[in-house]
Amino acid sequence: MRAETQAVVDEIRQSLTLLRRHLDWDNALKRLEELNALAEDPQIWDDPHEAQKLMRERSNLEDKIERVRGLEQRIDDALTLYELGATEEDEDSIKEAHEQLVQIKAETDKQETESLLSGEADANDCYLEVNAGAGGTEAQDWAQMLVRMYTRWAEAKGYKIEWVEESEGEEAGLKSATMVIRGPNAFGWLKTEAGVHRLVRISPFDSQARRHTSFASVWVYPVIDDTIEIEILDKDLRVDTYRASGAGGQHVNKTDSAVRMTHLPTGIVVQCQNDRSQHKNRATAMSMLRARLYEHELRKREEAAEAEAATKTDIGWGHQIRSYVLQPYQMIKDLRTGVEKGNAQGVLDGDLDDFLEASLAYHLDRGSQRSEQETA
Repeated sequence: MRAETQAVVDEIRQSLTLLRRHLDWDNALKRLEELNALAEDPQIWDDPHEAQKLMRERSNLEDKIERVRGLEQRIDDALTLYELGATEEDEDSIKEAHEQLVQIKAETDKQETESLLSGEADANDCYLEVNAGAGGTEAQDWAQMLVRMYTRWAEAKGYKIEWVEESEGEEAGLKSATMVIRGPNAFGWLKTEAGVHRLVRISPFDSQARRHTSFASVWVYPVIDDTIEIEILDKDLRVDTYRASGAGGQHVNKTDSAVRMTHLPTGIVVQCQNDRSQHKNRATAMSMLRARLYEHELRKREEAAEAEAATKTDIGWGHQIRSYVLQPYQMIKDLRTGVEKGNAQGVLDGDLDDFLEASLAYHLDRGSQRSEQETA
């Protein structure tokens, strides 16, 4: 087999091995058998909600298994065509087989990336919050740049964006902003973006053109439906109302329609000002709080110690996940995975996929290591 084609085949087989590992192949087949048996039991529909949940799990698992099997069958067919062409010295068949293998490789690469999105709430829409760190106008301008970056990324994915809250800076930028990003696997893609983001640049607000370092924090949590029960006691909740500001239009500033909720046991704070109705803003804020508490529980289950620490860290040195250097050189580096990109403007325009895929793989590997340690 020619070296170029052999390299493609090796990469496909490596991807298929990873897909099987991520799917936990033997256990996935066993679980599908269990779900098929349950589906044949008429009594399952005595609880329609539970039945629908099981049917969704069955359909999702069956789809993943069949896609791997389909790719394995296609690579076998392409290799058979290649071997036949090589035996008969048929260059057209060899070329066709190679093109099929290249196409299969592209599909396995896509499946490998999607296999990383296997968390409990990865398929959900998500809330994304950006808050400026200390530093006044510098940090507030950086927060606005991050909001623009995530907006561009979401638009490129075909996701929809709904604004929940936006608090403008005194001179420029944003003190804070919250949006809902709606689309398949929105939370799964963005969940690892939570953390502190650091910017180094020549300040456009400094008359002496000095280099400044700014920080902003990002928080991502899933939109959840009413079937997920999150108990919030009245005694644990403080509700404040205030006059809205920002992009909501002049009418929102005439009454104290904006709502801020603080969950006292965890210190989690959410706020909403996207509607002139305080009642609607209160309902949205409550949905956001339920989602934040749900995400908080997910983190506790995954990494209890780190999750607890993350809720208490300052927006500053020592806690950043990514560094964006625009001066004296251009380099954006993820401090967890080591991924670097020199095209800083491209990243700030929403080219985030390399960072997202690497951080998802990083967290998946860490989860696997923890499981192995627990088993040992």
